[in-house]
Amino acid sequence: MDTEDCPKVYMLNVLWFLPNGGKEKYLEYMRAVAPLVEEYGARKLKSFVPVESLIGECDADLIFIVEWPSLEAFEKFIHDPEFIEARHLREEALERSLLIRCRVES
Repeated sequence: MDTEDCPKVYMLNVLWFLPNGGKEKYLEYMRAVAPLVEEYGARKLKSFVPVESLIGECDADLIFIVEWPSLEAFEKFIHDPEFIEARHLREEALERSLLIRCRVES
């Protein structure tokens, strides 16, 4: 498949952890899905901890981007039985979250 037909996608993750163990539970989720993410050709880019909102409001606990080789790879990942089995860890860890599909601006 031509890479122009299937461009990379970037998933911006913005997370608010539940108090009393949410961060630890999310780390458990990340350890569980990391081999699967790699299997589908994705990689987590740098993580960021927001320090101060200068314009607008964002009090998230963690922000990071995952680079996927294609939208198709991401969709296969979220339908994979191993992901579905581990997904509850993510849900148990987060008060709320945003997942925003992005592309590199040309």
